[in-house]
Formats: sequence, structure tokens, C-alpha cells
Amino acid sequence: MQLYPIQAGNFKLDGGAMFGVVPKSLWTRTNPADSNNMIDIAARCLLIEDGNRLVLIDTGMGNKQSDKFYGYYFLWGDDSIDKSLAAYGFHRDDITDVFMTHLHFDHCGGSIQWNKDRTGYEPAFKNANFWSNIDHWQWATQPNQREKASFLKENILPMEASGQLKFTELSNNNILKNSDLGFDIFFADGHTDKQMIPMITYKDKTICFMADLLPTAGHLPLPFVMGYDTRPLLTLDEKAKFLNLAADNNYYLFLEHDAHNEIITVKHTEKGVRLKETFTCDTLFN
Repeated sequence: MQLYPIQAGNFKLDGGAMFGVVPKSLWTRTNPADSNNMIDIAARCLLIEDGNRLVLIDTGMGNKQSDKFYGYYFLWGDDSIDKSLAAYGFHRDDITDVFMTHLHFDHCGGSIQWNKDRTGYEPAFKNANFWSNIDHWQWATQPNQREKASFLKENILPMEASGQLKFTELSNNNILKNSDLGFDIFFADGHTDKQMIPMITYKDKTICFMADLLPTAGHLPLPFVMGYDTRPLLTLDEKAKFLNLAADNNYYLFLEHDAHNEIITVKHTEKGVRLKETFTCDTLFN
């Protein structure tokens, strides 16, 4: 098995929304804001090469939305999935599986693209299965008013129409062991219903793709919960459970949205679970 970080593009989000009720004077210590109160956000995806399978976890925003849409998110840098894949000798047509932690637009938008004459949509990975789970799929395709703006039908429905959509099993005790894709999955319901956190055994390490359970290293303190979360009190419990497991077992936490910290480990302290070490993907995966 080999792992590769895939950069799908950087953007900015409102720092207050990213940290909920936490005062700006606290969260800016780790996540400085610009003059518009926006903080740097990455869309760092992960590619798993395992035998004949190439599994891509999340796909970023994609490029099919309007300029007005992207204007809300202050895109920066020149990263793209295609450029990042090419750097490792791959093409999007090589991808066999696209695993989506959840179906918010900044995690799955790159899975679907315009067709050639821009009259409709098609899979951006024509040879891949697209993985979700049935509970989250129903949650996303029948969205509540709070999340409706994050579940864009053009990102979601074409997966089903293509015949390439598949569902993982669900777990009754948070963690699904021995999934179809060769890694375990931690299910978390605080941010959105049945978000999936992949836990990948890589050499002698467990690499956890944190998605929106832990967006950045600055979110390690338990009360530092995003305003976007639908069930913030549940997020508190899920974070506590997962971070304690991570500290006990020295998990390596792959941060999808942290523009400046790629992978971290954590430790127990008197103040709770806190940062232990930071790593680059190049250091850990090579």
C-alpha cells in the first residue's frame, strides 16, 4: 500500500463560522484571520494505492459552479486534483473508487463535472465507484433547511444516475471493521448524519482521515466546534471519544481542511487531548 496527498484546491471560510461560539481572541491563536475575518482552508484529499485499486477519499469543490459561487469562498493557490494526481503519475481515469466522507459540496463537488457540451453532468471519474452510505444519502437528498445550501443536487444525483453509486455497510457501535474498501470507518453524526472517518492501516501506523470531525489542529479543544455542525453537543462526545482513542493508540490524524498542518498526533494533558507532533505527508508516507 502507498498513500499520496491530493490537493484539490484552497479556499477561505469565515473564522467565526468555523469555530462557533469560541471567541475570536482564542481561535486566532492557531488560525489567523484576514481583514474579512476569513481563515485559510485546504481541500487535502487522500489517494490510497493498494494492489490494483486506487481509492480517492473526497474530491473538493470541483470546478463546475459559477464564478459568483466561488466568489464566496475566495479561492487561492493553483492546486487541482488533476495536477496533484499527475505529480504521482496518475490520471483521474485510473481511479477505481471515490470514497466520500460526506456529501457537502466542499467534499464531493469534484466527483461530478459538466458533460462535454455543458448540457448536463457526468462522473468526473468515469471508471470509479462512488461510495456513500444509505443513511447519509437519504439525509443529503432530502436535506434539512440548515444544510440545504451544502447539499447541491448537481453534486449528488448524477452519481446515482450514472449507476456508479455504492453504499458501505453501517455500524451500530461507531466503528465498522473490515469494510469493502480495506479500511475501518468511524461514523460520526454531529457534523452531519453518518459522516464517515476512514481509519487506514499503513505499515505500522493508523492514518485517520479526519474530514469535518477535526477540520484543523486548532479544533482540538473539545468546545471548539464548528457553527456548521447540526448537532454540536453530539460532536463534543464524538470528538472526545475519537481523540481519546487517538491519544491512547498514537493515531496519525490526516487533516483535510488545515492549510498549514497536514498530519498530527495528539497526547493526553491536564487540559485534555492536545497536539503532540506535526508531520508532513512527504515525511510520513515516503
